[in-house]
Amino acid sequence: MKTNSNSREHGAEAASMVVKTKPDAAEGLRELFEDQLKDLYWAENAMTKAVPKMIANASTPELIDALTMHLDVTKKQVTRLQDVFKSLGLKPEAKKCEAMEGLIKEADELMMSTEEGVVRDAAIISAAQKVEHYEIASYGTLRTFANVLGENEAEALLEETLNEEKDADAALSAVAEAINVEAMEKAG
Repeated sequence: MKTNSNSREHGAEAASMVVKTKPDAAEGLRELFEDQLKDLYWAENAMTKAVPKMIANASTPELIDALTMHLDVTKKQVTRLQDVFKSLGLKPEAKKCEAMEGLIKEADELMMSTEEGVVRDAAIISAAQKVEHYEIASYGTLRTFANVLGENEAEALLEETLNEEKDADAALSAVAEAINVEAMEKAG
């Protein structure tokens, strides 16, 4: 009988956690796909403004080079997202991405709270990799949505960007290996 009591308690608790739907909520996968595409478009445009600040605060040539290369790639990704919108017969439109705004704010806070040099470089890499992981998750999800919706051109474009984001993450990991050791030795 204890199980039934727990089940009722869980059911009541879960019911109190149900989110109220907004009037303009997505009703289907296509609407969700388009909404998330707008979110990602905002995010990539925001990164074209955030990465130069990371570059200006980085001190290690390898990190500066990795960030500079990815900034160029990010600008191409913005154009590619415009192509995704076009393939869907839509005008490119941005919707504020709360997650990316938070990641950019965290990057700024990390840069302000670390000493200039390799310790700040380690912080920049940490922040940049969080962004990359968010983008990898977002592009992977949108690619899957495009596949299910039969949007082959959009799927291929999103797959291309997904691979670039994975490459950027790997490049940052490679740079981090040396910088993190140097940052550790600085404190020691």
